[in-house]
Order: sequence, then C-alpha cells, then structure tokens
Amino acid sequence: MASSLEFVQFVCEQLSDAGEIAFKRMFGEFGLYCDQKFFATVEDDRLCVKITDAGWALMPNATVIEPHAGARYFYIEDLEDRDFLRELTLCTCAALPAPKPRKPKKGV
Repeated sequence: MASSLEFVQFVCEQLSDAGEIAFKRMFGEFGLYCDQKFFATVEDDRLCVKITDAGWALMPNATVIEPHAGARYFYIEDLEDRDFLRELTLCTCAALPAPKPRKPKKGV
C-alpha cells in the first residue's frame, strides 16, 4: 500500500519545528529531508526514521521495522507529540553525515 500525499504532508507539518522539512518521491514512497539532509521515509503511511545512537538514547525501547527489503528504521507511531518529533529529528540529523555536494552538470 503506497502512502497518501495527505499523510506525508501531515507528517511534514508535524516535523516542521525542527527545520525546513521537504519530501521527495522515492520508489513509490517518500523520502524526508530536514535542511536538505535525508533522515526518514514515509512508507505505507508510517514514519520511519534512520537509526542512530542518538535515536537509541532518546528512545531505548524503540520499535525497529524493515519498511523495505534490507532497510531498518525506527517506526514512529506517535505523531502528535511535536516536541518529541522535533528533538528526534534534530538529534538524528546531527548524527548523520552532511549530504554530498552535487556535481555540476556538464554543459552541452
């Protein structure tokens, strides 16, 4: 079951206190970015956040799921606690490497 655009927009609004939240379609689902850093997905109308040590420290009893083959993410069920979502997003993004700069396209 693919995620609905309405659900993705709701999740982005709930996360918006953490920074500039954007989404991109990926493989029939959605990738989430905070200040241009990829940190989560929305798959089957579920928020899935990358696993980091900082995330474990914040959520020692977190549920881990495999939303697609070979990927393990934290499953975030409670989307109403905006303070928690902000803290999780910020600590996750701080623990992730900076995005690689894009190579400029060669002129035609």
